[in-house]
Amino acid sequence: MDYYKILELDPVSASHEEITSSFRRLSLKYHPMKSADNLSSNQKEFSKVCEAYDVLSNTELKSTYDKFGLSGL
Repeated sequence: MDYYKILELDPVSASHEEITSSFRRLSLKYHPMKSADNLSSNQKEFSKVCEAYDVLSNTELKSTYDKFGLSGL
């Protein structure tokens, strides 16, 4: 799982502001209550977006993820 890809960000130049902005945009797009028709798929995507944001918004976890990838977490 590539957290930068989930948040639609460039891993080299993603700033904290870009991470936050992308999270807000995507969380509104995939919020499970947004559409009852796509509830299951929205829940899955929303969970991925939240997980990616949890890691990339934390400077220590982001640093570890950038160095070692998902296995470093």
